Amino acid sequence: MHLEADPSGWKTRLTPELIDRFGKGDAWENLTIAHRLDALAASRPDQALVVEAGGAYNVTRVHADARKLAGILIRCGLKQGQVVSFQLPNWYEAVLIELACAYGGFVCNPIVTIYRDAEVDFIIKDSGSAFFFAPDQFRSFSYTDMVQRLRPGWGHTKVVTVRGNPSDAGSFEQLMRPQPAMLGPLPDPNHVKLLMYTSGTTSRAKGVLHTHNTIAMEIANFSRWLGLDNRDVVLMPSPLGHITGYLYGIQLPVTLGVPVVLMEGWDVAAAVDLIEKHGVTFTIGATPFLQELSNFCLKSGRRLPSLRYFPTGGAPVPPEVVLGADRAFERCITFRLYGSTEAPTVTLGVTDPQLQNLRANTEGYVVGHEIKLVDANDNAVEFGEEGEILTRGPEMFVGYALADQNDGAFDGEGYFRTGDLAVESPAHCLTITGRKKDIIIRGGENLSPKEIEDVLYTHPAVKEAAVVAMPHTRLGETCCAFVTLRPSAQFDFEAMLGILNDSGLAKQKFPERLEIVENLPYTAAGKIRKNVLREEIARKIKQERL
Repeated sequence: MHLEADPSGWKTRLTPELIDRFGKGDAWENLTIAHRLDALAASRPDQALVVEAGGAYNVTRVHADARKLAGILIRCGLKQGQVVSFQLPNWYEAVLIELACAYGGFVCNPIVTIYRDAEVDFIIKDSGSAFFFAPDQFRSFSYTDMVQRLRPGWGHTKVVTVRGNPSDAGSFEQLMRPQPAMLGPLPDPNHVKLLMYTSGTTSRAKGVLHTHNTIAMEIANFSRWLGLDNRDVVLMPSPLGHITGYLYGIQLPVTLGVPVVLMEGWDVAAAVDLIEKHGVTFTIGATPFLQELSNFCLKSGRRLPSLRYFPTGGAPVPPEVVLGADRAFERCITFRLYGSTEAPTVTLGVTDPQLQNLRANTEGYVVGHEIKLVDANDNAVEFGEEGEILTRGPEMFVGYALADQNDGAFDGEGYFRTGDLAVESPAHCLTITGRKKDIIIRGGENLSPKEIEDVLYTHPAVKEAAVVAMPHTRLGETCCAFVTLRPSAQFDFEAMLGILNDSGLAKQKFPERLEIVENLPYTAAGKIRKNVLREEIARKIKQERL
């Protein structure tokens, strides 16, 4: 695949031909989120835009703060195309950093708050980040201590502490004290604006690159499909460091000029109160959020009449979750959808309340993408047969940060190989049936088995290790570790937790079950048959629940 150089230094698939193709007609509008915020400040300056526990911020305040932060970063020497990372909860400052990046032409790099030493160290070094914004402490974890451990290896990365001691030299408040530099012209909408790391089937995370235009196209397609407009109100419980929170907690509210109510942590009772207080009409999140919200409403009788839509995805969605939500809410339409960081929403669900079967049993209609379903030899499968989803379109990412990772990621026609398997229904809806990729989707977060296996192999007792998905009632999937041991060696669950704790991996990646076996099943080519292990642990769990 031919790659073109971006001003940020990355090589992307964004050729002049592709720009010409999507830059005409009703595809790319060639506007950044900064253009949209400028227009909003001129037309509706008093509109509430960000609501959080610390208060509410209108368009005028957000506009002024975002531009000031951009000017401060320029005064600090930041140039267009350089990376700014943040690892923040759903706080106002996270929204400001993203918007400031748009004004300054910087590349925004959100990081989920659950990541710890190993993941954060890799991302900061791999991205060459110029700035890293992090809390002093959040949920009993000291990010300041983590930074002190890692910072000696970060070179010239400047660290800014958010919501710590405001008098400290490295605090957000001190950063914002000087007069900002003048802003330059807004960036080219075809330049990279987002660098987001996603776990795949290998231990090395992939840096996904999006431009202003690809992100804007995703928001445009999503909003049109659901009929969202400036009368809506968004609740965002999903982390802003994840593609879902980033898209619908920052990009969509500013694009539509609507309030977003941020939750720094999920609490179902608090979510119900916020929906009722602010008249929330739209929210989106992984399966556990929808499941807990509908269960709470069924038990309490609070039916949330303002809520219009709650799409869900990221983790397997049992049909009963959608059916239960239909019983719980007064008028909210719930449905499944499908996408990824690379291609945020390939399907946008079924929004007709009368088509309950399709909403509950499929991921819905393909919107804004061209797709094809192919077999192992890249031949199109017959209608109704299972095939890998290949997709392309104006909202798809423009490549991976590491150019070598693009090898094999696209076919000769520019379709992205998702690694996910699906069938197409007679109603032309997609249903996800499995994954070629060996990822585990825990509550909407992609986890890399190899990354965990690499840690398990560091224990002297472990001869072979395989981490697979196992069913989980609330999260959809969690990790189960199968290991074989060396002769006379001792290893148990506590020993496993010990080496995982020492590794610095996020606790969400820790296997919740350990199976010590005599042998692992292998293919003739010498690969572990993880499908057999997944079936085995699923069978055991089912028997245990009887």
